[in-house]
Amino acid sequence: MYPSSCDTFVALPPATQGQRIVFGKNSDRPCDEVQEVVYFPARDYNAGEKVECTYIEIEQAAHTNAVVLSRPAWLWGAEMGANEHQVCIGNEAVWGRESAEDEEALLGMDFVRLGLERAETAQKAVDVIAELLEKYGQGGNCMEDQSGFTYHNSFLISDRTEAWVMETSGKYWAAEKVGVGYRNISNQYSITTKIDKEHPGMREYAKSHGWWDGKAPFSFAETYSFMTTARIEASGSRYCEGRNLLERSKGHITAETMMEILRDKESGINMEGMFMTTGSMVSVVPTDSTLPGVHYFTGTPDPERSVFKPFIFVKDIKQLKQTSSPSYGPDDPVKKIPRFQSKPDRKHPLFIKHEVVAAIIDSTKDKGKKIMQNMRVLEKEKMAEMERLWVYSLK
Repeated sequence: MYPSSCDTFVALPPATQGQRIVFGKNSDRPCDEVQEVVYFPARDYNAGEKVECTYIEIEQAAHTNAVVLSRPAWLWGAEMGANEHQVCIGNEAVWGRESAEDEEALLGMDFVRLGLERAETAQKAVDVIAELLEKYGQGGNCMEDQSGFTYHNSFLISDRTEAWVMETSGKYWAAEKVGVGYRNISNQYSITTKIDKEHPGMREYAKSHGWWDGKAPFSFAETYSFMTTARIEASGSRYCEGRNLLERSKGHITAETMMEILRDKESGINMEGMFMTTGSMVSVVPTDSTLPGVHYFTGTPDPERSVFKPFIFVKDIKQLKQTSSPSYGPDDPVKKIPRFQSKPDRKHPLFIKHEVVAAIIDSTKDKGKKIMQNMRVLEKEKMAEMERLWVYSLK
């Protein structure tokens, strides 16, 4: 089995309906992994303080933004999330000519959280990730077992005005600005000759390895990726299918459009099997800075059988107890060396309820159909409520 994971999307005016940016991601992870949705408030720190990420400790920033994260419950970082400034980030696993490191460093999911905590814009998040990548590197096992599953990372980052795609290979990277239209990423390099920011040594490194002759137009994807691998072939199909689904709705893409894309099983975007969609996110961020962004999370596997539930950054947010997994502190097997000697129960209350409902849907056709209908009604009611909130905010 070749593990594959994730598809991330963004649509900007004029591809969207109204002056809004719509962001979406499916997190495809091992089928037995629990994904939680958690909130962390903004916070100030003293000079010299450290922060313990999944595997390594790094210097803490003087200030971190409030963030909402959807993450595998065993790690520090996140698969996707948003911050109080309406920056949204999702990451993808990518593989290329450069081997991914087994040595423990920052995970791609750590970079997602760090970018959200430390950046007020999408472009600033690119700079934050680039700086940390150069200083600490990326690497380490990306699954809660002893499989040694490693990869490089790509990121799709958006804010109220624009989006950026950032793709990495070791410490080298390239970034592409997206100002209008739509863009998606999957488990393959996709930045070609349109490069708006890059690691200063990225081209010379490729040239020194014979990947680029220094004369042909430089394409990051062609230079740093394999020509053919099973992973790229599989992700290439999902990448093209995702792009086609965005194209089909161009000009009127909404939150509901994005949710339907994430629920699409025929394309493989809503993944099933040993690797499956364990969490999903859709964000709608108005370009008008006076209006709140709305961030919808499932917090449960398979978006087709889940409800996208809205989250808005407001004052005095309490922790999201129904989607927060048990914490094991220093006794967590992830923290002990050697790691992953056991796997504790990480199911949060919503996940447990979802398991019961999913079993009913599978075993009882008529009752399952009714449950699914009720879930969609609830979701539409909440989306309508968010629309009314925007109208009220404009008054």
